[in-house]
Amino acid sequence: MVSWCVKPISFVQKKVFNVIDERAVVDPNAKLGQGVHVGPYTTIGPDVEIGDDTWIGPHVVINGPTRIGKNNRIYQFASVGEDPQDKKFKSEKTWLLVGDNNIIREFCTIHRSALSTPDSATKIGDNNYFMAYVHIAHDCHIANHAIFNNCANIAGNVQIDDYAILGAFTGVHQFAKIGAHSFISRSCMVSKDILPYTLVAGHDAKTYGLNTVGLRRRGFSSTTILNLRRAYKIICRKGLLVNEAIEKLEQMLSDCPEIQLMIDSLKTSERGIVR
Repeated sequence: MVSWCVKPISFVQKKVFNVIDERAVVDPNAKLGQGVHVGPYTTIGPDVEIGDDTWIGPHVVINGPTRIGKNNRIYQFASVGEDPQDKKFKSEKTWLLVGDNNIIREFCTIHRSALSTPDSATKIGDNNYFMAYVHIAHDCHIANHAIFNNCANIAGNVQIDDYAILGAFTGVHQFAKIGAHSFISRSCMVSKDILPYTLVAGHDAKTYGLNTVGLRRRGFSSTTILNLRRAYKIICRKGLLVNEAIEKLEQMLSDCPEIQLMIDSLKTSERGIVR
């Protein structure tokens, strides 16, 4: 289960000098932690907080309300915390919350939420990698260790779980959920939920088994992978109804607790799953 715990940023008297290029424009109400680097022609607006040791290159625009954690790297021409692209948005105060150790490459666009309710925000966790021209729309929730290849784009209210990988030119429909440890090949159009651990390919996304390479790299045992493959076949290759598949999967939990993520995905899916 993804835990959205937003870490508070503490701003103490600086012991490490910030490096702010004289050509940058930093609003006096913005809050910068220790050791923050800001490149030339970058603009940082009011109601922006940036944690310690974050590096921001030239020609970046950061607007708020936005909270960015520690040790992030944001490259040139990225737009972070801009108004959402939603016709219902009426200039309300909305939020973008970014964790630690994320890499945001050239020309990425990451938007704040469209709603101003207390629990509404675009949220990005820790240790994610966003390559060039990635778009993160309003109210998306991205967990930890995800990788977005070049030009991967996700619409509003999409959920991306831990260690998911999106191939170049992937497009994800609004409100879809991408399961943990899944791998989406290049140029996929994803309109339904992606099961955890699975490999997805094709212009109209279809599953082609487990993401076995990724699972091995992350230390999953051969026995666990074998059980996950059996679970995958129950869901996608037996022609079972969802409730029937869940019943069979629950019988396997004692041998393979990792299957719980698949069960949770089936139970909570509102758009249906890619098979």
